[in-house]
Amino acid sequence: MSKNCLVAQSGGPTPIINASLQGVIEAALENKEIKKVYGARFGISGLMKDMICDLTNEDKKDISLLKHTPGSILGSCRYKLGEMSEDVTDYEKIFDILEKYNIKYFYYIGGNDSMDTVAKLNNYAKYNNKNLVVMGIPKTVDNDLLVTDHSPGFGSAAKYIATSVMETTLDSRVYQRKNVHLIEVMGRHAGWLAAASALAGETGLETPDLIYFPEITFSTDKFVKDLKEKAKEKDNIIVVVSEGIKDSDGNYISASESSKHDQFGHKQMGGAAKALVPYIKEYVYDRVKVIEFNVLQRAANHIASKTDADEAFECGKKAVEFSVHGNASGKAVVIKRTSNKPYQSKIELADVDLIANKEKKVPRDWINEAGNHVKEEALEYLRPLIKGEMERKTEKGLPKYTDLDAAVTVKPKSDI
Repeated sequence: MSKNCLVAQSGGPTPIINASLQGVIEAALENKEIKKVYGARFGISGLMKDMICDLTNEDKKDISLLKHTPGSILGSCRYKLGEMSEDVTDYEKIFDILEKYNIKYFYYIGGNDSMDTVAKLNNYAKYNNKNLVVMGIPKTVDNDLLVTDHSPGFGSAAKYIATSVMETTLDSRVYQRKNVHLIEVMGRHAGWLAAASALAGETGLETPDLIYFPEITFSTDKFVKDLKEKAKEKDNIIVVVSEGIKDSDGNYISASESSKHDQFGHKQMGGAAKALVPYIKEYVYDRVKVIEFNVLQRAANHIASKTDADEAFECGKKAVEFSVHGNASGKAVVIKRTSNKPYQSKIELADVDLIANKEKKVPRDWINEAGNHVKEEALEYLRPLIKGEMERKTEKGLPKYTDLDAAVTVKPKSDI
């Protein structure tokens, strides 16, 4: 019986999530232990609907462009598997499909919630003596995964944010007006992306002026006080806020009263910056501009970090290599920083249980005493991750992206 592999993507995309997919596909096609390479559309949810595509004969030119293409090409989902002790229905569906396609190796590209799925599938396979190696491949712009030094996707999002803060800063100085530009970035519980905005000040622009993190309790009184102090020094103030800032009662600072949550219990985010506008207008400057980077920070492949893209690719490639050489099921590939000057890293294995459903925060001692900016330790950690430029593939003056024909033509064969 042939040994085939299956790869899927889950959770929010990153600018270079498809680089890991490319690494998996290319390594699997070169590996003599693997006969066919399959993809599951829309993550574990699509897998249960038998939305399986055969990537084995996909055009090599299309595969080579994956590193340069944003968005989860296979499609994604946010589906939480229940505990197998309570209901095995989902597990039986999944393993019926895996056995149908003779899948020996399953690679799941995702964040900490996706690692929860990897852990549960691995436990089910062990308990039921299933011949499956299931592995996690990390990705998340939030950079909140434990064990790995940093998450593939974060470096490129950080580069986009720092660049955009620089551009916003220059734009804010165009007119002889006093103003505040309030920039909201992603980060529900971890302020890594907010911290990355400080890289904009590395070129002498002295920006951003203030940064607010989910790790630090947010006070509107202190926020106004901070702004008033800055207003004594300058007319144009740049402020970066993480979407997940909370008050002393643990409530999100948000303009929205929505209480919607996803299947993993995460509240839908957004609106922190808009909620702060009235305070600025009343106590500081009347002219306020709110900028939400929103999906742009997770889709901006045109400014992706080469370091980030190369490491994402290597994570996919190494996952295949580890999987066929034994004892890799229930593991995730992680990045270990081996040197900072010059920056070097290597890919290792870690138990997925150490990553699933956990979060890595920005260390408190990397944030200044006032809780409104970063210290040198954070910058030293961040600098290498945004380095390098990718060789752009263009067509008619625009970036050249790709689709996988085998994937986009797949339709569900059964209802979930």
